[in-house]
Amino acid sequence: MCSAMATRLPQRVPSEFADRETQTVATLVRRLTHALATLVRQELALAGAEFTQMIGKILAAATAVAAGGAVLFAGLLALLAAAVLGLSHIMAAWLAALLVGIVVSVVGIAAVVAGARALPQTLRMARSARSLSKDKVLTRNIL
Repeated sequence: MCSAMATRLPQRVPSEFADRETQTVATLVRRLTHALATLVRQELALAGAEFTQMIGKILAAATAVAAGGAVLFAGLLALLAAAVLGLSHIMAAWLAALLVGIVVSVVGIAAVVAGARALPQTLRMARSARSLSKDKVLTRNIL
């Protein structure tokens, strides 16, 4: 009985696979709207995933830098004290401290400037930008 019912039902091709030439304009517009909505959702999901991944990497790197920086700072203070004490044998102690302070300040300013220049490149979401650019070109070709 089931096979008899199956032969009586018309075999219908889903609209997604039907020949475009036989579809109405309304159907094509509906398909285009659905495809564009899906594309936008996928692009937002990609951007969100990339952003989450980037934030995780930044936080992990920042934690490592902070821990290493604290230890390095303690070592640097000891070395600076040794430099001041060593220079105080050949010049006045205040002059030795001033000289070491100036040199360390110049090195610190250079490091801050270099880091500030590199930061904007780190925060760029390259894959999402490339994907959106490709989608823009594809959408122009469709329309």
